[in-house]
Amino acid sequence: MTDSPWHILGAGAIGCLFAAKLQRGGVPVTLLLRTSPAAATLPVVVASGGNSSELALPAAGVGDRGYIAQLLVTTKAPDVVTAVMSVSDRLDRNSRVVLLANGMGFAAELQRQLPGMDIYSGTTTEGAYRIGPQRVCHAGHGRTLVGQPGLTQPPDWFAPWAEALGECCWEPNIEQALWEKLAVNCAINPLTALHRCNNGELLRNENLADEVDRLCGEISRVSDAAGFTAVSQALRGTVNRVITATADNRSSMLQDVLAGRPTEIDYITGHLVATARRYGVPVPCNEELLLQIRGLESRRDGPDPVQR
Repeated sequence: MTDSPWHILGAGAIGCLFAAKLQRGGVPVTLLLRTSPAAATLPVVVASGGNSSELALPAAGVGDRGYIAQLLVTTKAPDVVTAVMSVSDRLDRNSRVVLLANGMGFAAELQRQLPGMDIYSGTTTEGAYRIGPQRVCHAGHGRTLVGQPGLTQPPDWFAPWAEALGECCWEPNIEQALWEKLAVNCAINPLTALHRCNNGELLRNENLADEVDRLCGEISRVSDAAGFTAVSQALRGTVNRVITATADNRSSMLQDVLAGRPTEIDYITGHLVATARRYGVPVPCNEELLLQIRGLESRRDGPDPVQR
């Protein structure tokens, strides 16, 4: 199985970036597209720092036949389960699946659909956006964490990944890492989407800064209740650092709203609110934001792409 290619489901910015990095690092990949491509390979272009490189990567359709031993999923959060189920007849319990999507909740949904499946979760701070079909701008280098709850040591397949991707580490406490990113996203993304502003405005605007404070207070209480005390204690400082470092950026949720696409709100704030209710923690500010973003989505008029 170690020589089997990693099929990459979701040929958007992150999917193409990781495909290129893995392939260059000696880890074979195959892009999985919604329809079978006309050619056996597709050109993938990655631009970074004024330079660009092109790779011809193997490609196939989700409806094609053939066993999938290793699957990397880089779709938007709402599409994870549907996308994996579209190739479930090509998987078995020996297949390994890595989920690299924003938010939380979809891994548990998928495990219920495919009990016994070998599922891993990842989170990355790599910055990338699409500039055309299979054309990606690598806007910022970041760190990728991968893990599986209860698995403290990395499996054999991970070493080639770490070498190919560079800043890629096995995270024994992946649930805390995922929760930390979720907590930060809850404090930033919905506000920027609602107020149509770059991240930095959340600190520059006094009213928005107060909103961030209120959200962080609620998120910290939920984090404590859920057992993520370390995240709770550092949350406000972490959020401030992220806002400062990404001051000129538009959050992915704002980009989705502006483009008329569905957002990942149900797997970000929605997951936080569901967790809060499970522990009996009131989160009125987060609940209101959840309703407001859902309201924006209900008025949207645009396509439903699955790539990110």
